[in-house]
Amino acid sequence: MEKLLVAAKFLLSFLKRDWEIDDYPIRIRSLKVDMSLATPRWKPIPWVAQVVNWWALSGGGQSKAEALADLRPKFQARKATGARLPRPGTKVPIELASTVEVDRLSDIGRDFLAKVLDLNPGECFISDESSLWDFHSQETNDALYERIRNIYGVDVSGVEGANLCAIFRKIKADAQQ
Repeated sequence: MEKLLVAAKFLLSFLKRDWEIDDYPIRIRSLKVDMSLATPRWKPIPWVAQVVNWWALSGGGQSKAEALADLRPKFQARKATGARLPRPGTKVPIELASTVEVDRLSDIGRDFLAKVLDLNPGECFISDESSLWDFHSQETNDALYERIRNIYGVDVSGVEGANLCAIFRKIKADAQQ
């Protein structure tokens, strides 16, 4: 049935040039979630709405309606970038976030991953968009900020979004002073 929906949305896409989320085939499904894994910051999401063949575009919620409602603004945000939208029904390749800056800061990055996050740098992936928030489930980054202060002598608590590249730049800049 899903293949028919994909084919129909693809064919209908030739009748217009300005596509909206309703022009795309959407799959809504429930997930088996273990509510015991919930933390104050992370709540398991039992429903997912996903554009078929466009894996990076999805929304989640506590109900079918919430999942679809979460998907709509994500589509609008993507459309607002002005980037060309894929034709409804076509397969969209998965793109990883850029690592240009992480690669440029790899010396401090490797040290930071090992000393602050207790990770083997060769066994994890971080991108230019990675954040401290990606590596724990606590309500705040305070424990990691304290650890960074103790290891590097730098206060990074004011770094917007706790972005790792921005943290690496601050540590590197303070080390050069």
